[in-house]
This record gives sequence, structure tokens and C-alpha cells, in this order.
Amino acid sequence: MTAESAPADAAALQRMRLRRRYLLCLVGLIGFVGAMALLERAGLSHAAIAVLFLLVPVALYASIGLACRTSESSQYFVAGRSVPAVYNGMAIAADWMSVASFMGLAGLLYVNGFAGLAYVLGWTGGFCLVAFYVAPYLRRSGQFTIPDFLGERYGGPLPRFVGLVVTALCSLMYVVAQIYGVGLITSRLTGLNFEVGIFVGLGGVLVCSFLGGMRAVTWTQVAQYLILLVAFLVPVVWLSVKQTGVPLPQAVFGQQLQKVSEHERALLADPRERDVVAAFQAEADAYVAKLADVERALAQERESLQRRVEQLAAAGGPAAELRAARRALQALPKDADAARETWTAQRDVSQQRARPLAGMPPQALPYAGDPDGSPAERAAFESSRLNFLALVFCLMAGTAGMPHVLARFYTTPSVREARRSVTWAILLIVLLYISAPVLAVLLKAEVMSSVVGLRFDALPRWIVEWSRIDPALVSVVDMNRDGVLQLGELRVSGDVLVLAAPEIGGMPFVISCLVAAGGLAAALSTADGLLLTIANALSHDLYFKMIDRNAPVARRVALSKMILMLFALIAASIAIQKPAAILLLVTPVFSVAAATIFPALLLGVFWKRANLWGASAGMLAGLVVTLYYMLARPDTGGLWWGIQPVSAGIFGVPVAFVVIVLVSLLTPADAASEAVVDELRRPEPS
Repeated sequence: MTAESAPADAAALQRMRLRRRYLLCLVGLIGFVGAMALLERAGLSHAAIAVLFLLVPVALYASIGLACRTSESSQYFVAGRSVPAVYNGMAIAADWMSVASFMGLAGLLYVNGFAGLAYVLGWTGGFCLVAFYVAPYLRRSGQFTIPDFLGERYGGPLPRFVGLVVTALCSLMYVVAQIYGVGLITSRLTGLNFEVGIFVGLGGVLVCSFLGGMRAVTWTQVAQYLILLVAFLVPVVWLSVKQTGVPLPQAVFGQQLQKVSEHERALLADPRERDVVAAFQAEADAYVAKLADVERALAQERESLQRRVEQLAAAGGPAAELRAARRALQALPKDADAARETWTAQRDVSQQRARPLAGMPPQALPYAGDPDGSPAERAAFESSRLNFLALVFCLMAGTAGMPHVLARFYTTPSVREARRSVTWAILLIVLLYISAPVLAVLLKAEVMSSVVGLRFDALPRWIVEWSRIDPALVSVVDMNRDGVLQLGELRVSGDVLVLAAPEIGGMPFVISCLVAAGGLAAALSTADGLLLTIANALSHDLYFKMIDRNAPVARRVALSKMILMLFALIAASIAIQKPAAILLLVTPVFSVAAATIFPALLLGVFWKRANLWGASAGMLAGLVVTLYYMLARPDTGGLWWGIQPVSAGIFGVPVAFVVIVLVSLLTPADAASEAVVDELRRPEPS
């Protein structure tokens, strides 16, 4: 054996061992699901099955984390730069398949129809940008983190610090959504309260990243990808077979979309659905009237309810009515300010539901409005199309600047492997992305054909179970008082549709638990990557590179673990407040990353003249413009060209590019930084 062949043989042996281990993991997953199915048929309680589906995968992740525990800096921060491309691609896919993709994407496509495809196009296009313009150069730089790259490329602490702030901000905003998803899944599996479920699930988040850093997270994410992919595809295939007899869901997508459109036309013509719309509009009008004089309306309502309670108590009325009247009295807002806030929110909900099809656009309608209709319809069409394209742009540029994804390209053995890992990641992610629109259509067909039209005393159990967890997730109300559920009377949050898909489709409880385990894998994999990105950036870039250059490795790793724990608790405390739906929590992060990290990376690689002052000023300018438009502009001066705040990056990105160019040209060039660009862009060895 020659000296040159020894490393190749060792790498081949490593790949063979990895294939065996993860094939065993996949076989074990199939065997576990089969065993749980047999136990369910044998009479094992649903509670016990759910707990096993929570504990067994977490035990698997913990065992991988324990096996990969390390305090060596290169292993902890970049997995020893030894992860083969296909496994790095799987880890990237798991890191990327957050609850936003696993739970939120199909739900968004269900609720918003065609508009949800902006996420599919934007995220997929973003990975193409990463493959061609970002990943190879990050790996060639040989750094540990994104702020590390910025600091070395631009030659100073200022761009490193700005990159550090942006990395921490983006990662914290993103991880809150993952912790929120963990709470939903854990509470559904165990029956615990949402708040308790968050902290139970948090243990699973910390067990791998805390023990072994990037090394443990990487190999755990490979196993998590296998679980979440199987968990997502099983209900899609099941529903496809149930509805059409075809086990390839993508082949029947057009057929089922046509059936959904037929259901929608029937519902639009149904007088009972129109009655529901009218009832919600009347409810919205009532709230509008109350908001005209809040103090008077609150006093009148309190007096009316108090009189009702007294009358029922004096007359010995039904106990249920008396309890309901007392609950209504206790639920009244305490003062005028609380009443104004509550009634405004309830008015907005009623106005949203006072539209045909429960406020959802027709599934096959590309954009709102009509390009050939009235002026108002044409304006609505142009606004809808413009916002669609703006969101696609922000998601693409944001993906190419997302810190926790880009950090994965430091872990491969070579530049070529980094490029190949992006290709694998795209292929593995597309398996889910081409299934999410199909799942949304299949679920809508199932709801319209099997749930709408049922009597309220015969509603499926999943509606009761999810409404018990949180009425904001699933709720029903008999608005037209006919005892029959209309589509407009059913409110389902997009966040729970994937988790509820097995129950909606009438699948065994084991499949419900499998999907929940997949959602948990998606949440844990992304949360691990995000928390590790924050902790590594702060311990490596802030402490080691800017405060104490002589800090020993053990201290840096220990500090990283402390920071990881702190940010995990901060994210959990925010998630407990349920600040927004999952995708609404995640989407603004892409505008921030697009307007800060993406321009600095792109110009840092392809324009030698970009310097320290230009990059720092550009990132700050992009951040300020994006946050201003996102947080303040809609409340102070209206929208610019009708662009929604979620796509604020459409303004921040060009500002960042222009500022980097102008400031760089107005300040002295840096020969050392230009030499870094020459090194980054040198031709790859053949």
C-alpha cells in the first residue's frame, strides 16, 4: 500500500461504516414503527405509544451525542472537517428542514394556496446561489464561523463584530420557531401543557449540541433526516392511495387539485356557506360598534351579563347555562384598554372569516384580483404578484446568507466536497418540497369531502383533541345554527395540519406518532444547529478572536456550552408567549440575512475592492433599513409600493450593496484583503 492510497482507503472504510450504521438506523426505524403498530392492535394504550415515540428517538439522538462527545476545538466547532459530502448533505437537509418546512410549509400551502409556492421557489433557488457563489469559497477560507470569515476577509474586528450581531439575531429569531414547534409536538404526544412541553423538548435540543458540538450535531442530524423524511412521506403516500389508489402522490396532484377546485365552486354556491359568511360579518360589525365607544360598550356588556347570572341563579336555571354565563362574565376584559385590544383582535378574526372558503383563496388561483377586471381587481393582482416576487427574492438571498446553513460548509474535507454536499442537500430537500404541495391539496380534498357536512355531534376526534391543546389551533363554531359543519365554521391553523394529517386521513395512531416524531426531529435538528451557531460565534469570534487570543481550547468549549444553554432558555421563554405562527416567526429572518450577510459575502468573494469600512457600513445600513421597514414603517407611513413588511429585505439588500460599493471606493484599498480574495478564487487543483 502506497502512502498516497492510505488516506483514500481510510476514507472508503469510513464511508462503508457510515452506510452500515445509518442503514441499520433506517431498518430500526421501520422495525420500531411496525412493532408499535402490532402493540397498538394488541391493545397498548395510545398514551404509552406516544411516550415511546417521544423517548426512543430522543434516546437515539442522545446515544449519538454521547458517542461523539468531544472537547477538541476542530471537532467541536467544525466536526474535524471530515464529513463526506453525502452525509453533510443529509445534515444540511435536516438542519434546513425546520418546523417551518416540515410543519409550516404544507400548512401555508393549504391556507394560502399558490402564494405558499414562494417559499418552495425561494428556498430552492437560495441553495443554488449557495452552491455556485458561496459554499466553495467558505470552505476554502478554512475558518470556523461566518463572522470569522468576515473578519479574516475584511481584515478587522468591526465586520467580525457586525457579522456576530447579525448571526446571533438571525439565529435567535429562527430558534424561537423551533422551540415553539417542539412545544406543540411534545404537548400533543404527552398531553402535557404547552409550556411544560417546551422545557421537556428542550432537553432533547441540548443533549447533542451540549455534549459534542458540531461533531455530535452533524451525525445526529443524519439520523434525524432519515426519520423526518419517512415521517413526512408516509401520510402523503397513504392519502394518495386512499383517495386515488395511486402510491405516487406527485402523479395525481393535478387530478386532486381539480377535485378541490370543484369542491370550492360548490361551496361558493352553497347558501349555508353564505349564511356563515354573513354571520361572521355581523359579528365583525358588532365589534366595530363596540370599538366606537369602548367604555360604554364594556359597561353595558358587564351589566347585561351580571343581570343574566342573577336571573339564572334566582330562577334556578340549568346549571350549564349558569356556569357559561359566569365564565362569560369572568372572561370580560378588565378595563377599556384591555377591551380595545381584545375586541380589535376579535374584529380582525371575524373580518378574515367573513369571506368565502373560510377566508382561503381558491387553491389553484395564482394571484389575487384579476388582470382583466376592474381597476381595483387589477391593482390587487399587481400587488399580489409583486409581493410574491419580492418574497421569493428575499428567501433566495436570505438562504444564501443564513448563518446556521453556511456554517455546515466548514465541515467537509475539501472544497470539492463542499460543492458536492450542496448538490446532495438540494436533492434531499426536494424530496420533501415536491411532496408538501401535494400533501396540502390531499388534505384539503379530505377535509372538504369527509369533514365538511358532518353534524357537530359526529365531528372527528382530531378536532376535539387539537382544540383542547389550544383553540387558536383548531376550533369550530355553529355560526348559522343548523347543527352541520360548514367550511367557514372550521378554523385550522396551518401549524398543525401536518401533525393532524394522519388523523384527518383516518390513519392508525402509530402514524400520528411517527409524524410527530418526524416533526420533533426537524425541530431538534434545526434548533441544535442554530444554538450551536450562536454559541460558537460568541465563544470563538467574540471571546477568542476579540477578547482573549490566548484562551485555551477547554475554556472556549466550556464558554460555548454556557452560551448555548443561556440562549436556549431565552428562546424557550419567548416561545412560551406564542408570538406568531411558525412561518411568520421564521420569514423575517431571511430578510435580515439577505440585507446583511449575503451582500458582504458576495462582494467579499467577487470584488477585491470591497474593504472593512464598506462591508461594515453596508451590513449596518441593510440591517437598519430592513428592521425599520419591518417594525416601524407600516405603523408610521404606510407601505412602499405595497410591499409587505415580511419582504423588507427587498429594500435592505440594494441599500447594503450600494453602501458597500460607495464606502469602499471612498476609503483606502487594503492590499492584504485583496490578497485574501486572490487566494479564495484561485483555480481548484485538478
